[in-house]
Parts: sequence; structure tokens; C-alpha cells
Amino acid sequence: MEVLRHGVALTPSAPKLRTVLSLLAVQASIVVRTDKIIEELWEDNPPASVTTTLQTYIYQLRKLLRLGTPPNMAGAGDTPADAALRTSPYGYALILDPDMLDTMRFERLSDQGRRELEAGDMNAAAETLSHALRLWRGPALVDVGHGPVLRAEGLRLEEMYKNALERRIEADLHLGRHHELLGELTRLAAEQSTHEGFQAKLMLALHRAGRRSEALKIYQRTRSALATELGLDPSSELEQLHRAVLAADESLALPRPRTPVRISRTRPPRQLPPEGTALVGRQPQVSALLAALSARQHHAPPVVVITGPPGSGKSALCKKVGHRANGPYTDAQLYARLVDAHGRPADPRDVLAAFLRALDVPEDRIPATLSERTHLFRTWTADRHVLVTLDDVVRTDQLLPLVPASPDCGVLVTARRQLSAPEVTATVEVGPLNAEEGLRLLTNVLGDHRIAQDEATARELVRLCDGLPAALQAAAARLQLRPHWPISKLIKVLRGETMGPRPTGNHDLVLYPSVELSYRLMPPAVQSAFRVLTRLDVSAFTPRRAARLLRISEPQTEALLDELVEFQLMTAEPGDGEPDPLQYRFLPSVRAAGRRLPADERDALLSPVYQTVPATRSALDDGCVGGPAVAKRAPVSS
Repeated sequence: MEVLRHGVALTPSAPKLRTVLSLLAVQASIVVRTDKIIEELWEDNPPASVTTTLQTYIYQLRKLLRLGTPPNMAGAGDTPADAALRTSPYGYALILDPDMLDTMRFERLSDQGRRELEAGDMNAAAETLSHALRLWRGPALVDVGHGPVLRAEGLRLEEMYKNALERRIEADLHLGRHHELLGELTRLAAEQSTHEGFQAKLMLALHRAGRRSEALKIYQRTRSALATELGLDPSSELEQLHRAVLAADESLALPRPRTPVRISRTRPPRQLPPEGTALVGRQPQVSALLAALSARQHHAPPVVVITGPPGSGKSALCKKVGHRANGPYTDAQLYARLVDAHGRPADPRDVLAAFLRALDVPEDRIPATLSERTHLFRTWTADRHVLVTLDDVVRTDQLLPLVPASPDCGVLVTARRQLSAPEVTATVEVGPLNAEEGLRLLTNVLGDHRIAQDEATARELVRLCDGLPAALQAAAARLQLRPHWPISKLIKVLRGETMGPRPTGNHDLVLYPSVELSYRLMPPAVQSAFRVLTRLDVSAFTPRRAARLLRISEPQTEALLDELVEFQLMTAEPGDGEPDPLQYRFLPSVRAAGRRLPADERDALLSPVYQTVPATRSALDDGCVGGPAVAKRAPVSS
């Protein structure tokens, strides 16, 4: 065990302190329960003052390593920001950046080397695994007092070491380095006489070096050791190797090099869709997104998420930023929509297959499973500059397999719902345009002259469209097709004040496909609440009032409203205080789209709500719409 800061050793010397620090480090960033620490230190014989003693150890660690230093203690501030020793009600957690622990670096490099070996890139595998093995300075935790957890962790790390060592030797054997390996393998085989993997590799190296008789002696020695020490016969693999050496089988010759999965292309893929029309009023968001993408992490790429209600222009903003940010990403710019043509969440396995094809991976080299495709994609991106743009992500389990490996890569995401994952480094919210921005958007499409003829009516159109760029673009397109219409006529059409059927280009129908897609992705109970609440001519709901309308408990109702916020179909804002600290609101355009959803047979239980009569505050406070008789009906729930 060794602790360094700026090259200076700060390793605790007290045995118990070393044990506590080791236990917290091997479970970095995870809360280790107090009872587990006590068991590790004293097993079944803790002292009477065990709580005070443990608190003293924690205090000493904070002081020595300057982790969470109290304000009156000198020397604070020189510990990296990612290192902290935090206290929870149940225990303690040592928060560390993964690169601060050699064990984590070893595991990451060992896993990368395994993937390179599986992909046939023997040179890269040998180099990566050698780098991993050089991190070892001796047996794991050999100088730390062991309780049950550290004892198990030491065994786990030693097994990982052996696996990495075997893989590195395997890569070296594929590269024809059998002469160079003989000394190392002879030592390993002597130290671990019953380890059949090392014995087999020594036999193979000796055979290829033209020393067949010595290879056969290694087999006889191993067979004797297995029988004497373990009462076992050699494995079928070792028996087969013995027969092959006896027969000088050609299968033992140096294998032909496998062609590794490498990409050689003159033109890297550029999959981003065209930018489209100029954005209005989004410069702050563009600047924030570009800054978040350029904020380099030490160990992972930035993952930047764009959220906002339907029609707010998330996809247009994403494409604009993707084109603005593409300079550093010279190796590839990949794009995928995470909702398929039928409105179902796309399978990341299929998306990865498309990415790998775009990177010129042959079809027969694309693995079958999601995990294998993820490993291959991360192997290829480990030392490259790639921008991955993902539109309409629905769930984090779609996003995470598509995140590349290198911190020099970047991921830009539009989300159909709010996402929360440790990999997400920044979230930028996109809302409706204000009145001036909406007016400028209409002017860009229709021209100054047409807007100047009736600016007040144009402002009313912006308000009626909720300032949503998609709705405004649709309204402007209709006015372009009808240059003889005054803006006031379109407003009458949108309000339903004209005779005859309303045209299919109304702004709520423009939003309907997006709202309906989000609706289909929601759980049934949330769908039911959305259908019922959008039928009401009410601008905002408190959980208490909505609970009375839905005939379910207030905590259940608040959970449903929060899910609607998560799907970005409602907004939450401070209420009037207790007992209603929050109120939830639909944008009118979203509410209009929600009213066009087909009714469910269970909604007939609240048929007065579906009549869309104006709801007064007293009616809401009574928990009904259309009279007290509604309150006697069965509850609506899913």
C-alpha cells in the first residue's frame, strides 16, 4: 500500500489506519457501512469504545490526507477536487477519481487488453497488458492487516493479475516471442507447479524454440505434481498438447497473424444531418453546449444532454451544435435516432451494428451480442476523436452502450425524457421563445413587410403557439402557402372560430406526433392521468386538486405529475405555499395535442371531464367537474 501526493509519500504508518484506508479505497465512491469497517478491524472482538475509536481513525485520515478538512485545520486545499472522505448516516465513502487508484487503472487496462486480444490485435494487447502489469509492485495488500473483505479483495486482485499475465504471454506467443518468454515462463512454472496454464505455455515455447525433449519433461513434471499435491490427472487440454508435441503436430507452429479489426479509410464517416434553417434565440444554449463538449474529462468523454418540451427545437439545436463542434472530431462523426420508424425505442445493439458498419468493420466481424459490440466499439474509439450524436434518446440503457471510450470523444444527446446517469456531464434545457424571438422567427420566414402590416396580431400568433419554434414554423409555412391571408385569419382558424373542419396543419397537430410518441412511452397510469387532465380548461394543477380529479391519493398523484414533468409534457413551479408548495402546468399546445388522443374505455368513468367544460376553482376544490354526482363514480387508475 502506498499513498502519494505530488510524488510525496503520505502512507499511514499505523496498522489500523492502513486497514481503514485500504477498505475504503477498494470500495471507492461506495458507502462502506460502519459495522463492516468494525468487523474488518476487530472481527468478533471490538473494543468497548469502538465508535469513538473509529471516529478517531476517520479524523486522522482526514488530517493526514486533507480529505474534508475542517475549516480551522491548516493545509487544506491541495487535495484534488475529486478526492473526498464523506460521512453518511450509515458509514463512510472515499470519493476518488478512478485514475487515482492503481487497482482501477489496472482493471481498465486489463479489460482493454482482453478486448484487443479477442479482436486479434496482438501488438496492442501485449503493449496494453504489459502496461497494466507494470502497475504491480508486489502481492496485493501484502502490508495491510486483513479482515474478511480485504482478504477476499486480495484474492480477487491476485486472480486478475494471473489472468492478465496469461493473456500477455498468449499475445507474446502469437507474436513469435517464445525465446524471450522462456526465462519468465520457467520461473512461473517452477513457482506454481500445478498451474496448468503456465506449464502449457512453457511447453509450447520450448517446442517452438526447438527444445521438444525439455517440453516433454515439463509435462511429466506437471503430471507428477498434480498427482502428488492434488490427486488429479492432467486436464484434457494439457494431454492434447502433450500428444501434439510427441507428434510434432503442425498446429503448434507459430500461427499466422490474425487481421485485427482496424479501420483504414480515406474519408471518415460524417453522418450528421444538414443544419436546416437558422436558429433564433438559441445563442446562450449553443454557447453552453459547445463549452460543455469542450470540457475534457480525465477518464471519459463529455456526455451533453439537451432537454425541452415537444416542439422546442431540440433536434435542430443538436444538429447546429454538432456541425459547429465537429472540428476536433477528425476520426468520425456518427449519428443515430433512438426511436425507430414505428415510434418504438431503438435497440442500441442495432445502432452499434450500424456504427461499426460505418467504420468499415466487415459484417462477419461484427459480434452478435450487445456487450461484445459495445466492447468492440470502445476498443476502436479508445485512442480516437469521435463525435456521437444521438437524437430522441428515451432511456439511459439506450445511451450508455453508445458512449465511446476516449476522453477525446464527445457525445451530444437530445432526450425525450429527462435523463440521470453518472456518465452525463451536462444538461442544457431548451424552452419556448420569448415574444421578441418568436416575432423574429416569423419575420425570417414571412419577411419584414408582412409582419409590419400587423405586428400586434403577429405577437398574438406567437403567444397562441406558446413560443414553440415547431408550432411557429408550421404557422409561418401556412401563411406562406396563403399569401392572401392576413395573420388574423390564421389566428381565427387556430382558435376554431371559422366554419368547417380545421385544417390538418394546425400547430397542435404539428406537435401531436411528438406528444403522442412521448405518451406511448409512458406507463399506463401516467397515460391515464395525461388523458384526463388535458381535457380540463385549467392552466395549472396542484397535487391536491389533481388527486381529487383522478380519485387517487395525493402521493400517487404527485408521482404521476412528476413523471409527466420527466417526460417534458408538464412543467413544475412554486405554488402558493403550504399545503400546495408546487403546481404543475401544461403548455396550451401540449394540452391541445393531448385532447386529440383516443379515449380509453376506463376514461368513461370520468365522462364529465371529457366534456371539456370550463372548470371553476370551487369545482376543483370539491374534487369534481360537472357536479357532486361524479364523486360517487369508481376511481380511474392503472
